[in-house]
Amino acid sequence: MPGREGITPAFPGSVLFCCDHNSVRSPMAEALMKRLYGTRAYVQSAGVKNDREIDGFAVAVCHELGVELARHRVRSFDQMKGWGDDLASFDLVLALSPASHHRALDLTRHHALTVEYWPVLDPSGLGETREEKLTYYRQTRDQIIARLLDRFGPPENPLPDRISIPPVGRDRESP
Repeated sequence: MPGREGITPAFPGSVLFCCDHNSVRSPMAEALMKRLYGTRAYVQSAGVKNDREIDGFAVAVCHELGVELARHRVRSFDQMKGWGDDLASFDLVLALSPASHHRALDLTRHHALTVEYWPVLDPSGLGETREEKLTYYRQTRDQIIARLLDRFGPPENPLPDRISIPPVGRDRESP
C-alpha cells in the first residue's frame, strides 16, 4: 500500500512507538502492530515519562479486537537502555504526540534513523460516562490502525470483520 507520496517505504526491521506517558497511544500502537504484522519487525514503545500505569480503557478497546495489552509495562525513553533497548538500534521511531516527537528528534539527532510524527488523538480525560470514554478510546485505536495500514500495507493477520477503519487522508490528520 503506497505511503503519502505514492511510494511504498521499505518495511523496517525495528519500530519504536512513543507518546507522552506510554500508557495509552504508544502501547496500543505497539500491540496493534504486533497483532497485524507479527514478527516482521521488532516493535517496542516508550514515553517521554513513565508516571502512569497502562490505561484500563486502552486495555478494554484493544481486548475488543483480541489484542492483549493488560501486561504492558510502562517505560520512558530514559529507561530503555536499562531494559536492553538502545534508541539507535531502531530503524523507525513513530511519535504519536508533539512532546514525544520533540524528544525523539532530540535523542536521535546523532543517529541515522527515521522519525515520523503521527498526530493521534489523546483520549485520556475525554468523555463523561464510561461509554463516552470508550468511544474516544476506540477513535484513537482506529486512528492507529488506519495509520498502520497506510504506512505498512496489508497485514499478515487481519483484524475481525466487525470493525471498519476509515482510510487516512490528508484532511484527517487528527480529529
